[in-house]
Amino acid sequence: MNEILKSASVQKQTLDDADLALINQQALRPLVADEVFTFRLAACDNQVDRDYERFTDAALEGLAKLFVGRTVLMDHKWSAGSQTARVYAASVEPAGEIKQLVLRCYMPRMDQTTGTITAIESGILRECSVGCTVERVICSVCGVDNSKACCEHWQGREYDGNLCVMELDGAKDAYEVSLVAVPAQPGAGIIKSKRYGGQGGPQTTPADTGAEDELLRLAQAMQEQEEKRYGGFES
Repeated sequence: MNEILKSASVQKQTLDDADLALINQQALRPLVADEVFTFRLAACDNQVDRDYERFTDAALEGLAKLFVGRTVLMDHKWSAGSQTARVYAASVEPAGEIKQLVLRCYMPRMDQTTGTITAIESGILRECSVGCTVERVICSVCGVDNSKACCEHWQGREYDGNLCVMELDGAKDAYEVSLVAVPAQPGAGIIKSKRYGGQGGPQTTPADTGAEDELLRLAQAMQEQEEKRYGGFES
């Protein structure tokens, strides 16, 4: 699985009749407003993030369609017992000049969710991580799709005055959203290249060999951790 994990934040959500109608499209029986707790996730946007990646506007629009109906988990634990809430609506909304994917979520009000609701309302639980995959990972310097083959450029470095950024394009799948203590945001460089699924890594110069070898060892270790975590699921 070449899952991309991006941090998100929890926001307040006001429930109205239109929202309740959308929620009831997910439920097996009609729910009333007093039975549900709702919140919004500011999931991801079209800006360059700390991994020197950015979603294209088209990718955000595609993810908005894919995330409707997806589950909200705790700590990326892919099990029925970890299911906490569900996405009932998603849209791309402007935030100034930024375009942002916003997920609207609901959970039932019951004894088992009281603690989670209290933690969200009190601001304790407000970090999230959104898991998805894209079809293309385009290098902004050379245009190579790094989901198929790794180019020689490293994201975050400058080439002839141009910052190398990976453009995440073509929404492929949306897996889940997780409430987490620390948002999952793996590092850049060869670690990203490995997760993208490209063959091999960026080319190195002799002067960089020692540092790159260390990065490779770190990448392999992190890749093994990801495979253990997600090894039972295939994209």
